[in-house]
Amino acid sequence: MTFKELISNEAICDALLTQGYEKPTPIQEQSIPHMLAGKDIFGCAQTGTGKTAAFALPILQMLNEQHLNRKDIRIKALILAPTRELAIQINDSFRDYGKGLNLKHTVIYGGVSQHAQTKHLQSGVDILVATPGRLMDLYQQGFIKFNSLEFLVLDEADRMLDMGFIHDIKRILKIIPAKRQTVFFSATVPLEISKLAGAILNNPVSVNVAVVSSPAEKVQQSVYYVDKTNKRDLLTHIIKSDGIEHALIFTRTKRGADRVAKDLSKKGINAEAIHGDKSQNARQRALENFKNRTLRILVATDIASRGIDVDKLTHVINFEIPEVPETYIHRIGRTGRAGEGGYAISLVSLDELSYFKDIKKLLPKEVKVENHHFTEIKPVPVTATPPHARAQGRNNNFRRKPSRVA
Repeated sequence: MTFKELISNEAICDALLTQGYEKPTPIQEQSIPHMLAGKDIFGCAQTGTGKTAAFALPILQMLNEQHLNRKDIRIKALILAPTRELAIQINDSFRDYGKGLNLKHTVIYGGVSQHAQTKHLQSGVDILVATPGRLMDLYQQGFIKFNSLEFLVLDEADRMLDMGFIHDIKRILKIIPAKRQTVFFSATVPLEISKLAGAILNNPVSVNVAVVSSPAEKVQQSVYYVDKTNKRDLLTHIIKSDGIEHALIFTRTKRGADRVAKDLSKKGINAEAIHGDKSQNARQRALENFKNRTLRILVATDIASRGIDVDKLTHVINFEIPEVPETYIHRIGRTGRAGEGGYAISLVSLDELSYFKDIKKLLPKEVKVENHHFTEIKPVPVTATPPHARAQGRNNNFRRKPSRVA
């Protein structure tokens, strides 16, 4: 199937070809016809499946067909995203896909001055991409009206729930027209998400293109079992010895992200960290530098990483293992996109063995264990970790350093 079989608008199809997209992904094949038919969508899809285009393309086509009065531009479509990075990414997609159309769009998010955002709103927009907090703020100030709203999209609803936006979403639902077409995407479907979807969707079509526990097939996964005190030295060695030119590294904490980025920079590897304590300008600058490859390594916490969509990203490295197994799937899904290959490397210390054991239960095949002279511990049963486990697994080729917090 080609996009021309799904989308009749020639300008949109030309824009897709310019972007290098020739064939729709499964979620696009399944979602677009139903959206064009006016159906609500309940989609379960993880990052990297092409869900942005799945809702953006039909919205652009349907709005363009309305021959809107350009003298009276009102918000027709609202897309809600959990993070600033993802909101910006979605807005960029509307720009890329809708280049040949006379439609206006903008993005609003917190952490920066509202002046430029309110200026765009006052000049009129058809499509508004927003984070919930800034949306409610500007609505209460009178800069936003939803009288003409026809489309509502909630993207990464599970992450919005995790970040505490559920109350903002419920407030937003009360101030937008009840008669609308709604699209709801979530990578996971916990009970609260299921209840929320049931409350806002009208006889929806369910689209489930990939089980959350199924990582990208073309991602080659490997693990190093290493003493915590040697993680940063091992990380440096892997990046340098493997010639890794572009990698996204994950940590569990903001402080950990800063320390890893600082350590790599000291060792001559161009790296920066992004997390919630960084200013929006600093985060966006680092992300743009990473996308255009002037920045070699980006170190991120999980929340800050949402919305990072980088073409041909070759490596994802789990410097610290996530406590929630599904988070691992989201992380490694940043590589191996659009049919490209990719590598996911995990550095697992003794205290993280239980986390990694749970992760492996989700994976369809065994993760390759790298035998390496930096390796300081051997895989041991999580249920029985003998006191001498570290000493048994320690390799004499690499002397242990004094204990320190990783």
